[in-house]
Amino acid sequence: MKNIVIIGASGHGGMVLDCINKGGRYKVIGFIDSFKKKGTNHCGLEVLGNENDLPELMKKLDITGAIFAIGNNWIRSIMALKVAEIAPELEMISAIHPSVIIGENVQIGKGSVIMPGAIVNSNANIGNHCIINTNASVGHDGNMGDFSSIASGVCTGGNFSLGTYSVISLGANVIENINIREHSVVGAGSLVVNDVEPYTVVYGSPARFIRERKEKDPYLSGDKKPSA
Repeated sequence: MKNIVIIGASGHGGMVLDCINKGGRYKVIGFIDSFKKKGTNHCGLEVLGNENDLPELMKKLDITGAIFAIGNNWIRSIMALKVAEIAPELEMISAIHPSVIIGENVQIGKGSVIMPGAIVNSNANIGNHCIINTNASVGHDGNMGDFSSIASGVCTGGNFSLGTYSVISLGANVIENINIREHSVVGAGSLVVNDVEPYTVVYGSPARFIRERKEKDPYLSGDKKPSA
């Protein structure tokens, strides 16, 4: 069983830990976190240090793999680039909860997380470092670009496409044949019946354009406000 670390000691990190433990393929040695003090306990495991400590930790603890537990798509991508430079030999693993239902001919990229109760239907393609949260579903022939995410309770129809860095928030529904372009946000509880343009925020039933956004703009409740 390979030794791995989870990068991000947050509530989301605890959920990723649960997926990995129940999957039984990897042994989680501890957490890596840029903001929490080394030695801090999180979900029964130790924060081993930050990303700069990875090369030393890999040698010391025989760590061969890692997975990101960072909910914000853009920040997750920045950290992925940084870790790739610091520890290029570190393998990025995926975490799929055993309760997940996966259809035939589904492709899942490296570093992705699929939470309890999710359904990924046949011929879907899930990119690298994606998140499919609890009880969400991806329709047949759906496509999720790298670093995109679907929140809990989201339902998407067939032939759906989600662009890189884009997010669909809690409980939203997306009808079939919809293209949600890159860096976009669909608000919680929305019903998406038309394509969504890149770098936009939409919400409502039916979902409508609210405003434009930038790639670094926050969208999670715990995010910091965008800087000037």
